[in-house]
Amino acid sequence: MKRENLILLADAYKYAHHKLYYPGTTQIYSYLESRGGMFNETIFFGLQYFLKEYLQGSAFTQQDLAEADGFLQQVFGRDDVFEKSKFQYILDKYDGRLPVIIKAVAEGTAVPTGNVLMTIENTDPECYWLTNFLETLLMQVWYPCTVATLSNQIRKAVTRYYIETATDGAEAGIDFVLNDFGFRGVSSVESAKIGGAAHLLNFSGSDNLAGSKMAIDYYDAKRVYGLSIPATEHSICTLLGREGEEKIFEHVLRAFPTGTIACVSDSFNIFKACAEYWGTDLREEILNRDGTLVIRPDSGDPIATLLKIFEILFDKFGCTVNAKGYKVLPPQVRVIQGDGVNYTEIGNIYKALQENDISAENLVLGMGGALLQKVDRDTQKFALKCSSAVINGTEVRVEKSPTEMDAQGNITESFKKSKGGRLKLVKNNGVFETLNQDAEPQLTDLLQTVFDNGNLINTLSFEQVKANVNAN
Repeated sequence: MKRENLILLADAYKYAHHKLYYPGTTQIYSYLESRGGMFNETIFFGLQYFLKEYLQGSAFTQQDLAEADGFLQQVFGRDDVFEKSKFQYILDKYDGRLPVIIKAVAEGTAVPTGNVLMTIENTDPECYWLTNFLETLLMQVWYPCTVATLSNQIRKAVTRYYIETATDGAEAGIDFVLNDFGFRGVSSVESAKIGGAAHLLNFSGSDNLAGSKMAIDYYDAKRVYGLSIPATEHSICTLLGREGEEKIFEHVLRAFPTGTIACVSDSFNIFKACAEYWGTDLREEILNRDGTLVIRPDSGDPIATLLKIFEILFDKFGCTVNAKGYKVLPPQVRVIQGDGVNYTEIGNIYKALQENDISAENLVLGMGGALLQKVDRDTQKFALKCSSAVINGTEVRVEKSPTEMDAQGNITESFKKSKGGRLKLVKNNGVFETLNQDAEPQLTDLLQTVFDNGNLINTLSFEQVKANVNAN
């Protein structure tokens, strides 16, 4: 399949920058950071995908340049904006390999917000314009970073409730607590695979096959990391109408007589399904199965619905009380909540379970749009800014420090203040810190070269990235 035309993967305004940079500019050095946001740390992930997919090797061809030339003449309606010779220079001298160096923190590392995550600079003085030309594309690393961070924060929250309420040893099941249901809810296949792989850094449950494939194709994963189970949908459970729902449930149990299987049970009346079908007529068959039935509600207020379902299931199937004082269903029965699930609601759900003496191990979750789609660049306030330049042979510190006015008319310094100078990321007494490159020379720079004039350097396997996440 033809590679995307890199020359056209930038915001239109950037094509004039070769003329707008001050005369004598020969180098632009820029950095990426998460300036704050929903969480106070960001897991860095996904850059290797963008480098492999779009930048490595010959990033564009003569045919790409010809296509871009005609296209951009129409975009601007004038012939003095896009300068074909700038890209022709890279083709002629470097065979289309991009003369830039990119450094980044190891993927999978959780870095407190406000720190440098990546830097990029041109290596050929003729290509000073190229550094920030690549901003549009490289900025999209915000997405896998944000999904990886969100998923990781959910794991932390779930783990806390497991520690407080679950049976000792049940923590092994946390890998499958949050399941990626997001493929259908994202804007593109690319989002599904990038976001899906980001989620797999923290959990193993996923119906999003694209995420596992991305981990294999771009991070040399040794196996498929997204694991799933047989499960129904409403098209199955409504085939015989209201009166035939129990017959469908019987068929589902017998189609997979062993192992874990999930069945959506709210097609008509979730409470009747739990009390009469699952909890009475099919009770013995369920308890005699070598496996687990996972009952799925899919409508209503999540907390109220779940509390009522657990009340019914405890009554029909019985329960044990673990050493921490919380009720646990028999291992043959569990519940999955996949409707209305987001970061805040997850905390509310598990808090409600705890307050009602219900162990966290009774419930798993599915999360779709809120995991992969309802995030944006401002969730973690990502920005890529120039911090250093060389002009007429002199290196200059570059930074912005805007003032802003709030709704009450108060003028204050903006959080959008950028960093100045050439930067490094260090750990100082165990704490991440961003410093200028010549400061504290005894501290190792954690930014490693990952792209050098068309070549990928220091690539990581998916296993290494997961190990970095686990080490956080």
